[in-house]
Amino acid sequence: MKKLPPLLVYTVLRLLAFLVPLAILWFFFPIFREFWWLAALFAALIGMSISLLFLRTPLSATSREIYERRAARRPGKTTDEDVEDGETPEA
Repeated sequence: MKKLPPLLVYTVLRLLAFLVPLAILWFFFPIFREFWWLAALFAALIGMSISLLFLRTPLSATSREIYERRAARRPGKTTDEDVEDGETPEA
């Protein structure tokens, strides 16, 4: 079985961290049906808190994969550090 990409896993978990609290607020608290924007605001705050507390590992895996893809994309390009290392100071 093929492993799912970390970006997909992290995106789905972040969406669930927002949508589950939104659904709970919407269905179990009738006042939030009238003030939908307040339910969305609270769900966003709850989702952000959940992701900061529990989604650190998927975030790290996603960041690592993005970094590796970007590093592999331009293997022959010279960077500023390479140019500076090649410079010799004139006395």
